[in-house]
Amino acid sequence: MAKRLRSGYTTGACAAAAASAATLALLSECAERVEIPFPDGSRVGFELCRCLVDSGVALASVVKDAGDDPDVTNGAEIVAEARRFEAVDVAEDAVLLDQDRKIILRAGVGVGRVTKPGLAVPVGEPAINPVPRQMICEAVAEALAACNCPGGIEITVSVPAGEELAKKTLNYRLGIIGGLSILGTTGIVRPVSAEAWTATISTSMNVARELGINEIVLSTGRTSERGAQEVLDLPEEAYAMMGDYLEFSLQEAAKHGFAGIHLSAMWAKVMKGAMEIPQTHVRHGALEAGEAVDFLAKLGVSSEVRAKLAGVNTAREIYERLKAMDRADVVEAVCRAAKGYAEKTSGLPVSLYLVDGHGKVVTRV
Repeated sequence: MAKRLRSGYTTGACAAAAASAATLALLSECAERVEIPFPDGSRVGFELCRCLVDSGVALASVVKDAGDDPDVTNGAEIVAEARRFEAVDVAEDAVLLDQDRKIILRAGVGVGRVTKPGLAVPVGEPAINPVPRQMICEAVAEALAACNCPGGIEITVSVPAGEELAKKTLNYRLGIIGGLSILGTTGIVRPVSAEAWTATISTSMNVARELGINEIVLSTGRTSERGAQEVLDLPEEAYAMMGDYLEFSLQEAAKHGFAGIHLSAMWAKVMKGAMEIPQTHVRHGALEAGEAVDFLAKLGVSSEVRAKLAGVNTAREIYERLKAMDRADVVEAVCRAAKGYAEKTSGLPVSLYLVDGHGKVVTRV
């Protein structure tokens, strides 16, 4: 039986817990553990990594545990500092979370700033998404109430390793500079989260449309994206990494009102598209090589050619044998079938690019 994957907590939840702990430390005393409310009404406890008070500023931190999700921020320290103030004076780099309780939020080191339209928060503000802001506000408000304090708290969220970690993300393309985004919609990270992927795809499209881009480039990975970049003269914001979410991305492109789609992928993903497998990860749509060979009959590929493909184990082996037979026509037929599926699913004109392992476009339809 497969091991059940362990869930973890978002950067937003960790920031809220750190903000709660920093507020309590400033107004009362440092704790080793805090409990905060989650959007679903539940309560979750967090162990603190650090908690200290010095010169009227309290600092608390939580080490992010993303569970079994391959998250670049797993193990990162999420820090919050709390300080009192008398009058509300919200500078350009700050956000007023609660007028009545006078809770102000700032981005510190390693937390990015939004520089392009189309994201969940306006240009110029800290890249701390709406639900994390809500969680931070509620956690701090609860701490204020526990200490019988009317308010007047400024919270600064930082991620000491954030700027380096952001280099491993697509933040730069979305216009988030200087560090990470503080994300999360539920507070929970579920392993290999579809929500995280699809949210990134949608956000990429939002940015592209806000910048007036009318054609979106969907690629399954960095190699296929690089191939498209070699042949297309489009700004980097036109590129959306869709991973394995083919059907979702095609439908989302239509919802965003793009005039056309450029679809770039390597052979196995193109083959799955041709066979109308909507989610191309092996977990959801394993490609049986024998079924793929049988599918070629639907494209009019002769029994003689299919006989030469007998016994293949992988999609890649199908492609290599077709190349050895000099059957570029069969490769093109598969590409056209994938293009047809993409156009049927999206309702938009699609240009498809088959990319090899070196990042070169080898077939275009």
